[in-house]
Amino acid sequence: MADEIQLVVFKLKQGDMLCEYGVPITCIQEIIPMTVPTKLPQAPDFVEGIINLRGKIIPIIDIKKRFNMGASDRSSETRSIVVEVEGQTVGVIVDEVSEVLRLPAENIEPPPAAAGGISADYLTGVGKVDDRLLILLDMDKILTNKEKADLAGASQTAN
Repeated sequence: MADEIQLVVFKLKQGDMLCEYGVPITCIQEIIPMTVPTKLPQAPDFVEGIINLRGKIIPIIDIKKRFNMGASDRSSETRSIVVEVEGQTVGVIVDEVSEVLRLPAENIEPPPAAAGGISADYLTGVGKVDDRLLILLDMDKILTNKEKADLAGASQTAN
């Protein structure tokens, strides 16, 4: 099975454009309906706040803001994907989670320098599924070391 990867696929809308992204299922703890987070003072713009997830305080980030794609529109399809980023649990707001799929390794190309305005720093590759392209994200790199430390401090203070 090492010649394929299992991905959770989610969508981000930017204007009339709909882009699909994939994250290895092994990075994801759970997918939850979007709840209104409690705002944190002096947090970066893309940090929506914190939530209490079964007794654990976790920060919630808007990945569209992080990628300079504008703010996420909240709808009944909006979800928070709970991931672990280098030992820290973080919720990531996405417009819609669409599917879980297996992608053969031969269908993954190296990442371009930038894709849809997203720096290659965040990318692990581009997956080809029929006539669709999936931008594969490296969740450990969506936050800088300083941002990870700041969020860890905020979560600890709130706990």
